Amino acid sequence: MTAGRPVVAEIVRSGFVEGHHYGSVVALAADGSIEWSVGDVTGAILPRSCNKPVQALAMVRLGLDLPPDLLALACASHSGEQMHLDGARRILHGAGLSEADLQTPPDFPLDDVAKEAVLAAGGTRTPIAMNCSGKHSAMLATCVLNGWDTATYLDPAHPLQVAIAETFAELTGEEIEVSATDGCGAPLLSTSLVGLARAFAAIATATDGPEARIAAAIRTHPELVSGSRRDERTLLTAMPGSIGKAGAESCYAVALADGRAFALKTDDGAARARPVLMAAALARSGVDREDGVDGEAVRRTGEAVLLGGGKPVGEIRATF
Repeated sequence: MTAGRPVVAEIVRSGFVEGHHYGSVVALAADGSIEWSVGDVTGAILPRSCNKPVQALAMVRLGLDLPPDLLALACASHSGEQMHLDGARRILHGAGLSEADLQTPPDFPLDDVAKEAVLAAGGTRTPIAMNCSGKHSAMLATCVLNGWDTATYLDPAHPLQVAIAETFAELTGEEIEVSATDGCGAPLLSTSLVGLARAFAAIATATDGPEARIAAAIRTHPELVSGSRRDERTLLTAMPGSIGKAGAESCYAVALADGRAFALKTDDGAARARPVLMAAALARSGVDREDGVDGEAVRRTGEAVLLGGGKPVGEIRATF
């Protein structure tokens, strides 16, 4: 194990354990207490895009008024499918802005099918295709609404980012130990896995106000929070009332309508381990066997098959 983070998954090929993923996982009970945990769940981490629903919440508190589909996109690490690009453009145009105002680094769509279509058409990387363009469009719209400068909207000292940090600290219930820069250029705030799970639980259990609007947007449009072919969409669809968000470096947070919440991260940041661990965490707490939950679909999101000669020869499996 490494620095308090034990093995949470094994890479098994032809019956031989050829490698491991180290990390930490926490499950909170409905009352906010720790039901169970693996590894270090109280130390600071950078949750990456798992922070987006909280960032979007801050924007709604600042007056951003978007319909549920566009609010879901504001929470998204989208796949770059046409519905995502069109939605980001709608947010921008509604604020009197254009793609030229985005400060997302140019990128191809995350979705392989969408990326291949761009390449086949002779296209190149664009800011709107970058998976964070929905969040950035919402940030810009919030600035316009409040009369704030749009050219400096990513500056940590900008009123928008200050307000986001205040909301983030409130929902996580923790002091922000680290303020870094995310891959999209926006400020990235630290919390612990417990704090991250706590923030998601607060949104998932809200019955009114901005928190309830964020939860409803994620619940009704999971394909806009991720993509039509993403494991996150499958998981949220299989658990009615749940909300969730994946992030880079194998971060993942999910909360149920009753306030139970789960958060995890691996040290190596391997994306392949993320859905395996969340499916295992939900199974350990028995969520996949509850009434109304499509347990088979939940478990299927955690299947990571290893191939040899094009045939299944192994898997990545959780160890807890």
